[in-house]
Amino acid sequence: MARQLFGTDGIRGVAGEYPLDAATVYAVGAALGGWCKAHSPTPQVVIGMDTRESGPWIAEQVAGGLARAGVASRLAGRITTPGIACLTRNDTFVAGVMISASHNPYRDNGIKIFDHTGFKLPDLTELELEAEILSLREVGDSTPQPLTVDPLLDERYLDFLASAFDASLTGLRLVVDCGHGAAYQLAPALLRRLGATVDTLGCEPNGRNINLDCGALHVDRLASRVVELQADAGFAFDGDADRCISVAANGDIVDGDATLLVMARHLLRKGRLRGKGGVPVVVATVMSNLGLEKALQAEGIRLLRAPVGDKYVLEEMQRTGANLGGEQSGHVILLDHATTGDGLLTALRLLAVMVETGRPLHELTQGFEVYPQTLVNVRVRERKPLDMLQEVQQAIRDVEGELAGNGRVLVRFSGTEPLVRVMVEGPTFAQVETYAGQIAGVIRSSLGVV
Repeated sequence: MARQLFGTDGIRGVAGEYPLDAATVYAVGAALGGWCKAHSPTPQVVIGMDTRESGPWIAEQVAGGLARAGVASRLAGRITTPGIACLTRNDTFVAGVMISASHNPYRDNGIKIFDHTGFKLPDLTELELEAEILSLREVGDSTPQPLTVDPLLDERYLDFLASAFDASLTGLRLVVDCGHGAAYQLAPALLRRLGATVDTLGCEPNGRNINLDCGALHVDRLASRVVELQADAGFAFDGDADRCISVAANGDIVDGDATLLVMARHLLRKGRLRGKGGVPVVVATVMSNLGLEKALQAEGIRLLRAPVGDKYVLEEMQRTGANLGGEQSGHVILLDHATTGDGLLTALRLLAVMVETGRPLHELTQGFEVYPQTLVNVRVRERKPLDMLQEVQQAIRDVEGELAGNGRVLVRFSGTEPLVRVMVEGPTFAQVETYAGQIAGVIRSSLGVV
């Protein structure tokens, strides 16, 4: 059945417009309330949000729908997405709702739902909720429920994070860029609590500057500040802080792939990197660099690739028994600690490796040779199955033959736009740009361009 509301990461859109208009958001709360009543006689739902100006009214509409169903809400206020997952899992809440559009601009927002296990709702549950939401939406109710922030909730989340770090950061100087997002108070407070000296960027949200030229998507300013202050490391988070991109003391950028390598090596040496059949495994996505695969192979670690999206990474981890996975974007899942990617937890675990080994971050990533990679987006008129287009498939085979095992080709449709994405990795930038251009040209002639 085709989805109308839920995507790979909840419901997302422009705040105030369908599906994030008041009536639909209220219906989301009412439908979720019905689901909660079926799972608990006295259900409570925890609600959190990032720093977008639309967050409060969306939260109150969700709470209004929940109240219609007889379900109580507690507001954690400005908190990270993994913070809501943590509270839902470790407290008595039957569900958790996060109001965030992650790395998107401030005009967008979204609704992510977690069940009591701390995992996002399975596809079947989302489809059942979607049908109920669309039915309730026709009634047109949209009565908000006023909410007051419970300050104890984010303290519980900080306690959980601190418990995942059994050393001290005393003597370390760190820089954090919170992207004017959900971690703007939490990240500095956590690191200072553990003993670090902390300098901050992107910690002055105004409702409209979230992710704006800062945070995990724009790390140049953070890298410059780390070098300028001679800091030991820097960490950049996206709007809801489920991603972390790090900066080493020498200014090197440490993305999600490099983070996975550092953590995989550390867990392997401790005998704690898991996988079915006794073979240690790391799960990444089809976009992760070939250099990660080769570096892991050198350690005797198998890399498994899932489709793009943390949801699919998690599914593959659960299928294969892996406890480490993530995306190049900095979304790292540490299943021994949490049920979802957590940027603050990722930063802590990297710091734990640095403290335990006594080595700076740029040394911990040695042996990771990043293969040049390019991505070309082709906007097309129609969406025909790519495997049915013989000319396109032949162009892909030709490039793969030229690469001869020293690169990769990935051609796929965007999940949200009329785009075909052409990714090519190879030995040199000149080669990958040429090969990507060749494939993109064949796609344009086969599907037409807008």
